[in-house]
Amino acid sequence: MIRLLKPTDAEQYYELRLEALKENPEAFAASYEEELNKANPIQLYEERFSSPSHYNFGAFEDEKLIGMVSLIPETRDKLKHKANIFAMYVTPKYRGKDIGKGLIETAIKQAKEIEGLITINLTVVSVNHGAKALYRKFGFETFGLEEKALKVKNVYFDEEYMSLTL
Repeated sequence: MIRLLKPTDAEQYYELRLEALKENPEAFAASYEEELNKANPIQLYEERFSSPSHYNFGAFEDEKLIGMVSLIPETRDKLKHKANIFAMYVTPKYRGKDIGKGLIETAIKQAKEIEGLITINLTVVSVNHGAKALYRKFGFETFGLEEKALKVKNVYFDEEYMSLTL
């Protein structure tokens, strides 16, 4: 089941976020250590999940959070036609079972319901071929590459910028 996250999901989200940062540090700008050192992270996520302008979706199996994605529309007048996808993650045990597909479908469906929104952007580490293939299935196209965008333990990773026109 995929649904919008609620404030009561904040603790599970935080645990899954820590897992994501530990399992795939190259896929996120934040580090595991930064997340651990956040002041009041559960409260932060509770507030975020209460915001009507952020769409944070979770995939659940038997009430356990196993995947997540965030769709964040731009708020500035000149950018309101765009939204960004962030924090896409599926726990390894559930990969290859269309959980990621369901999360992206849900985010795109939500985006189509936002008045005036015509573009969804995201970034993906260039070596994550599975994620790039998933995004391409939905029509996302690469429009740029940032070399050495992330540095994890003295290893640099490039990021691709991808976009979908609704």
